[in-house]
Amino acid sequence: ALEAIENTHKIAERCNVEIVFGEQKVPKFDVPEGYDAYSYLTKLCEEGLKKRYGDQEVKEGICLKERLEYELTTIKNMGYVDYFLIVWDFIKYAKDHQIAVGPGRGSAAGSIVSYCLEITDIDPIRYNLLFERFLNPERVSMPDIDVDFCFERRQEVIDYVVGKYGKEKVVQIVTFGTMAAKAVIRDVGRVLDISYAVVDSVAKMIPNELNMTIDKALKASKDLRDIYTNDPQIQYLIDMSKRLEGLPRHSSMHAAGVVIGQEALDEYVPLAKASDDAIVTQFTMTTIEQLGLLKMDFLGLRTLTVIQNAISLIEDRIGRRLELHQIDYDDKKVFELISSGKTEGIFQLESSGMKSFMKELKPENLEDIIAGISLYRPGPMDFIPKYIQGKNDRHLIQYTCPQLEKILSPTYGCIVYQGATRS
Repeated sequence: ALEAIENTHKIAERCNVEIVFGEQKVPKFDVPEGYDAYSYLTKLCEEGLKKRYGDQEVKEGICLKERLEYELTTIKNMGYVDYFLIVWDFIKYAKDHQIAVGPGRGSAAGSIVSYCLEITDIDPIRYNLLFERFLNPERVSMPDIDVDFCFERRQEVIDYVVGKYGKEKVVQIVTFGTMAAKAVIRDVGRVLDISYAVVDSVAKMIPNELNMTIDKALKASKDLRDIYTNDPQIQYLIDMSKRLEGLPRHSSMHAAGVVIGQEALDEYVPLAKASDDAIVTQFTMTTIEQLGLLKMDFLGLRTLTVIQNAISLIEDRIGRRLELHQIDYDDKKVFELISSGKTEGIFQLESSGMKSFMKELKPENLEDIIAGISLYRPGPMDFIPKYIQGKNDRHLIQYTCPQLEKILSPTYGCIVYQGATRS
């Protein structure tokens, strides 16, 4: 063992690696003859603009062509033309092969380029979404387009990307599980051969709260402080656990993260085999981004699988194929169902707390549901009573100045979205 350690040290001394941070390493997309990447992206977007908006030139007071040109220029100046083409390509593959794709997740829905490329199916003009929330010329960082796919067929899309760019250039990303407060107490207790009953009782004294640490638990729990002060064995257990808390405990494959390189990825990052023999990076997602590598999130969403199966069943039984983007969002019966709290199986609305909230909110349109989902989380939850009060009686809404009425009237006087602070 000693010889192995010494030899490892000798190898380490001979290694010389220089890691370059902050340099973007986005692969080049192979465009048809007669085009460069930007002219091809522009062509696709102009075709998409026509398909999405027809002959309409202005919507909600915004010149559609000017908005598109502004976004395309920003994307070009920031060096992300190939990025958009890569994302467009694998989403097109999924849709061409009847693999369900989500309508859009996160700030990418604020881009008319994404909408024209059918990367997203949410009209940023219709919903007054900000492009700068997604890609800000004043803050240079890699765009982040997270894409939901049918859970059962997500791997087909990854396999397509591997086939297109090469298995040496497409690798999934590692993630490390760390020793959290309760878990590290149990692990250290087992190694110290302290009885399970004692260790379990100590672990249970740690509050079940987000980002809880042992130090926070000692401040929050009198019982834990007392046993720490009075029992030397428990004091040693906790002191040792504090030293190990937060350290990596095990590695696994990230649920969604895939990195795509312009060269073989072992030129940039160390690689390893996962338990199922898949190749993964040994750098986490954060370091991958710092290295300027293209990181994509291929998210598998079971809800999309359920919807895909439902669409297939409908087609088999009545011979009609539903298109999700053509479904009416103003069906009163749907809002009545949601307002009754019967939301089992409805994505984001099926928890007991959300059911109660929907019964109280009684949404009358899609915007009410969007606001409800945005409000029902730590922080904004304090605005829920005010939002419901304003929805039920607009006369009770008070604005601190007249200019705010136009901005906040859609959300009944409440600041629900970050975009409202930038309007």
